Amino acid sequence: MGFTGLALGAMLQRDGKASELTWALPDGRPHFSPQARSVIWLFMNGGVSQMESFDPKPMLTKYAGKKISETPFAGVQDAGKLAIERSFAMNAEQRSVLYPLQVGFRPHGQSGIEVSDWFPNVARRVDKLAVIRSLWTTDSNHGAQTQFHTGRNSLDGEFPTLGAWVHYGLGSLNQNLPQFISIGQREYWNKKDGHYLGPAHDAVPLRIDPGNPLDYGRSERPFSRRDRSVGMDLVRELNALSGVEYPQDPGLAARIASYELAYRMQMSVPEILDFSRETAETRSLYGLDHAHCRDFGQQLLAARRFVESGVRFIQIQHGGGGAGAWDAHSGLRANHAGNALAVDQPIAGLLIDLERRGLLDETIVLFASEFGRTPGSQSSDGRDHHIFGFSVWMAGGGLKGGVVHGATDELGFHAVENRHYVTDIHATILGQLGLDSRKLEVPGRKRLAIDHGTPIHEIIA
Repeated sequence: MGFTGLALGAMLQRDGKASELTWALPDGRPHFSPQARSVIWLFMNGGVSQMESFDPKPMLTKYAGKKISETPFAGVQDAGKLAIERSFAMNAEQRSVLYPLQVGFRPHGQSGIEVSDWFPNVARRVDKLAVIRSLWTTDSNHGAQTQFHTGRNSLDGEFPTLGAWVHYGLGSLNQNLPQFISIGQREYWNKKDGHYLGPAHDAVPLRIDPGNPLDYGRSERPFSRRDRSVGMDLVRELNALSGVEYPQDPGLAARIASYELAYRMQMSVPEILDFSRETAETRSLYGLDHAHCRDFGQQLLAARRFVESGVRFIQIQHGGGGAGAWDAHSGLRANHAGNALAVDQPIAGLLIDLERRGLLDETIVLFASEFGRTPGSQSSDGRDHHIFGFSVWMAGGGLKGGVVHGATDELGFHAVENRHYVTDIHATILGQLGLDSRKLEVPGRKRLAIDHGTPIHEIIA
């Protein structure tokens, strides 16, 4: 700071250590030509069964009721293959008896990709999807919700989420709207995004309620626009005085930015959440006329409207609360059938609507979950958490459609072909947005190679 900083810089230059001084905050521009500009991140809390969604395994039905050790695939439980787990110890014996498939599969589209009968509407859009059947992670408890977002096991500490990195690296597309939005319930361990990047890079939590979309977003009693501007002018003056006294306080800077944005959002957000401007056909497309999928459909329709208005990153959590709605330790058939019914039509509607508006080419849609579920049974009619192989899919944003990448073994136990840790998804998305994660590193926060991941080039168009 001041002359002290000049003197320090001169000494470091003399000692040949000035390279760190060349670091600067991102300027809001991509590092290279982007293929996409926005992301809609659909996250199913609790753990979606890979073998009852996008990775059918008929061997489970063939050998149902047998222990894994009694099948030709006993090697899947070799201790060396299970060593990636970094949470509480798994009770493999509890899950050693194979549980048959609980739903049928059929091929769809020109690609002929097999999709579970629980997702009939998404299945009809399968030629737009890049299905990745070979994900793995390391946290076998629900800290994996955070791990999928940050790429780091909760035992390592707290780290920025992918949405925070995108927010940190790219400039705004609309100054009147937040560039990073979170919709749906998040648990206490997965509430924050910015972490060491600072609270300014946390997602803005929104409710799909045009009258009250965010906490403290409206006054307790009516105020004219002129009266509100008087109050804002006073707040700006007081903030400026505090900024002089505490120039390095990131919390203060984040609050100032959030207040300014909240003021601008008071008009723009309610307009976006006013679905009366949509046709009846569009509202029906998202399932708003069906009670079983209305809530999620409203969230996805809002996501499309936010993307259309220039929001970069929208993460939507389905089934939040506790371990997550998809956590089917028992009663898997009823659990997954009901959850799929709640999300299937809205997701298909989102893909159709984005495409017909010319937005799918520039918007990445991700369908993901924290982990999969075990091939073996738990509580007789459920499946336990499973980190060794599970499925996600991506669409739009310069990615290929109608392709399957990677594979698990015959039981859906281990990812065995083109294995991908969760940060490979991050790297793919960042690359399509024109960002190099290594150029976003913060001094004093050196990241591991696994934090950066590797783009999945095989699914990039």
